[in-house]
Amino acid sequence: MNKARRHEIFTRLKNENPEPTTELVYSSPFELLIAVILSAQATDVSVNKATTRLFPIANTPEAILALGEEGLKKYIKTIGLFNSKAKNIIKTCKLLIEQHDSQVPEHQHELEALPGVGRKTANVVRNTAFGHATIAVDTHIFRVANRTNIAPGKTVLEVEKKLLKFVPKEFRHDAHHWLILHGRYTCIARKPRCGSCIIEDLCEYKHKTE
Repeated sequence: MNKARRHEIFTRLKNENPEPTTELVYSSPFELLIAVILSAQATDVSVNKATTRLFPIANTPEAILALGEEGLKKYIKTIGLFNSKAKNIIKTCKLLIEQHDSQVPEHQHELEALPGVGRKTANVVRNTAFGHATIAVDTHIFRVANRTNIAPGKTVLEVEKKLLKFVPKEFRHDAHHWLILHGRYTCIARKPRCGSCIIEDLCEYKHKTE
């Protein structure tokens, strides 16, 4: 895919959705961090249902730590892998209090040092809470990047590096959200909705299947 085609793709995505953001509901970097940890192998809808109950009761490291692991599980038990997530969140809250003055760190290596936080989660937090032009590659972005040929790669890290290289700088901050939403609602896994896709004529998927 050439530079001009990529630029036009992101121009259209921006025109359709000028200010994209996460569908996770949060009101602070800490709430976002907890929501993203919970979202691993779970839908944003299911996470929002749980955090709507949790955050009014506990939305600081101290408050969640006071709930304890078992207390936290009561609020997140509807989410997949809730046992391990509860354990990681409690450990993360302890580290935030002990090492970061109860604040969510902004740097990649500090975020990845938190239990339950991998590269993708750290990239989401850095982008959405702190405004860094990072691109967190989830299953939706991996699929869209490969299917459209915007940034093909065999691994998540390869796709991330190619997106950071190929996405025009002016679109890089919001590219993560546009691609996730596109993969979630249009370029879906089993049967992409090509007929209703605003970038269908620019996408290189159809040429591979004809």
